[in-house]
Amino acid sequence: MAYLLLIVEPPGQREERGREAGEAVYLQMQAFAAALQTRGVLQGVNSLAAAGSRLQVRGGKPHVVDGPFAEAKELVGGYFLVDVPTRDDALAIAAECPAAAWATVEVREVGPCFL
Repeated sequence: MAYLLLIVEPPGQREERGREAGEAVYLQMQAFAAALQTRGVLQGVNSLAAAGSRLQVRGGKPHVVDGPFAEAKELVGGYFLVDVPTRDDALAIAAECPAAAWATVEVREVGPCFL
């Protein structure tokens, strides 16, 4: 079963941390990804930029809003896609994630949107 572990950060945390501490945190996350790869459960991983764009199509016309978004209470900073037998296994991996110490790790089962 595939699970997406979303790293949900408070806004402004990256700026407050600074570059040196940010690079140290990134190394921790890379080591975590390597460990998951060695265990054979990692399907994908990426860090995400703080800013992005939102797109909606209404009345057949696309509407794009570029971020950062002032109303956002959190930032999805990255993800790990893992393949493990159970939700409990995914939660155990989330508890091992270094980001759990400074952010929230949201665990979501991958599945069809119609359920």
